[in-house]
Amino acid sequence: MRKPSAATLRDLLAAPEILVIPGIYDALSARMAERAGFRCAFMSGYAVSATKLGLPDAGLISYREMAETGRDITASVAIPVIGDGDTGFGNPVNVRRTVRGYHQAGFACAMIEDQVFPKRCGYAQGVAVVDRAEAQLRLKAALDERDAIRAEGGDILVIGRTDSRVAEGLEEALWRAECFAAMGADLVYFEGPADTAEMEALQRRMRGTGVPTMLAQLEKPGRPFLTPAQAQSIGYDALLLGVTLLNATIRALRDALALMASGAHPGADRLVPFEELYDTVGFNDYYATEALYVPKTEG
Repeated sequence: MRKPSAATLRDLLAAPEILVIPGIYDALSARMAERAGFRCAFMSGYAVSATKLGLPDAGLISYREMAETGRDITASVAIPVIGDGDTGFGNPVNVRRTVRGYHQAGFACAMIEDQVFPKRCGYAQGVAVVDRAEAQLRLKAALDERDAIRAEGGDILVIGRTDSRVAEGLEEALWRAECFAAMGADLVYFEGPADTAEMEALQRRMRGTGVPTMLAQLEKPGRPFLTPAQAQSIGYDALLLGVTLLNATIRALRDALALMASGAHPGADRLVPFEELYDTVGFNDYYATEALYVPKTEG
């Protein structure tokens, strides 16, 4: 019997080896991550907003659009998927609805952050967070819904995320991370540590809480970029590469389209072989299933 995805994710976070998590945005990118051997994936709000709407991660995508995308993603893979729940899309009642809806969509975990609504990418201009009291109420609502789901026999994890490092400074980020852990979050991280010293400060503050920590990495000039081994040596339990696949996809699209617009063609060195293309999108699995239902001929 397949273990529920939330239980699987809990085991992965407790394992000695750091959990590397790619950011995905649709069923195909999730399936390819699974085929590549990743044990977990993260549905990035940044990437879904870009690919589904062609819009920036600035609070423009809705709860329903995210939940519907998540349902397609979780149905396509067997690995646990974390869903980006942004601010919960409203007040604490909305937060509870988001956690419940993400559970129903098949997510193993929902991430809730403390930005003001509408939120924006943690590295965008104008990032602001709600005050401590509202941040705590928001996370409490998420944890209350998590606990209600568990009481009914279901399971989902909740990540407590703070963007206060960018908005208000390191000490506030550390205070909120420690607070979120004490409240019962299943995983904690603060966005945007400036250097490894700040990452180490988080680990010192979280020592003894028993709550796993996650480091989100972004390919941005001037930001630290650690390997999984380096992140693990500092003390992190999970390493998120949130927009790496989106970035690589955009570059591949840009380069291929530029060649085609010039009258050239991407060529074999930029394309997967035809048979691999068909297998990746599922034709071989389809043919195998189709073969089970060939009518038997009499005679």
